[in-house]
Amino acid sequence: MGIFGMTVSYLLFSLLHFFQFVLAVTVCGLYGVDLQHARSQDKYIDGKWVYAEVVGGLAALTTILFLVPFILRFAAVTIWSFVIFILWIALFGLFGSMYIHEDPEGNSDIQRMKNAVWVVLANALLWLIGTVAGAVYWWTHRERQSRFTGRAKLGRNVSTRSAGWTA
Repeated sequence: MGIFGMTVSYLLFSLLHFFQFVLAVTVCGLYGVDLQHARSQDKYIDGKWVYAEVVGGLAALTTILFLVPFILRFAAVTIWSFVIFILWIALFGLFGSMYIHEDPEGNSDIQRMKNAVWVVLANALLWLIGTVAGAVYWWTHRERQSRFTGRAKLGRNVSTRSAGWTA
């Protein structure tokens, strides 16, 4: 048990989700600057920047939802975390190919976008860590049934073999 009845795993997941939330909101801010700039000048809004905002918004909303303690026990959480990870990797590939090798030459907008690419990569790595940790958490905390009849529920500390029986 941890602070006020919370388990250590919940506190660690909450810390991970907090950092995922902070980076997702940061990405929304970094890419939102260009969207606002284009909107204020009545220019075309590129779909790549809209995609970045959608991924950042989905990730931020997901992290808020994941702070509900019992949500993490469902297998769908791991699958959804993996989907969000794939979206972040696609975003990194999209903007990384545009800005990683770009020389800013004193242009603060290009430097901001180069920094945004690395924030996206950091967020993708956090989602990968969250996906793997969520899969491990689900695997160790799932409710299992007995092998032959399926009627008995086996906890995570219960073995399928009888330790007291000898032949």
